[in-house]
Amino acid sequence: MKTRMRGGLGEAGWITLGLAALALAWDASGLDLPAARLAGGADGFAWRNSWLLAVLVHEGGRSLAWLLALALCLAAWWPVGPLARIGQRERLQLALSTLLGALAVSLLKTGSHTSCPWELADFGGLARYVPHWSASVDGGSGHCFPAGHAASGFTFVGGYFAFRSSHPLLARRWLAASLAAGLVLGLAQQWRGAHFMSHTLWSALVCWGVACLLQAAWPRAWNAEGA
Repeated sequence: MKTRMRGGLGEAGWITLGLAALALAWDASGLDLPAARLAGGADGFAWRNSWLLAVLVHEGGRSLAWLLALALCLAAWWPVGPLARIGQRERLQLALSTLLGALAVSLLKTGSHTSCPWELADFGGLARYVPHWSASVDGGSGHCFPAGHAASGFTFVGGYFAFRSSHPLLARRWLAASLAAGLVLGLAQQWRGAHFMSHTLWSALVCWGVACLLQAAWPRAWNAEGA
């Protein structure tokens, strides 16, 4: 597989630029509130407690993501399916990337002052809207940026690096599936009033960034162990 493209920028670099451009462009557009108003109003979000989104997609999706993460950890030693096509080093990298991506998003949420849309006065709450990059407190409970639930899908993007050397087509399909899963989970949460679209986009970029950083460090870490 070609790892370099025109101008010397690799495929992973173009993906990084694309995700960053999308997140920054959405932030600049100011479309978070207008998009949220498609699902909610002064009386809140009608789908907030629906069985489809709250139970099946939210709770079920989160449980499935953790089961898949556990399966990846076990597959580092007992590979099945497509994971049997790559070496243990790549399988360990994929498992660790998945766990670190979820951890990074969780830590960012812990330190965030941004509250969820359903807490805003625009949607029947008490908080005021404050852009997530602002240091101002919005009057809500905070801890809502970036999107944790969307990360349940995005955190698997590290499979791209695990497969790209030996199975580039599978690598791209894995990446596409991970991004699609994260987007679906993020949209479901947005429709419930739990997140803005910007939260979802930045969650994708964080998970991808973690995978990229691990890819850069992993060969050195592995070789340092004498493997």
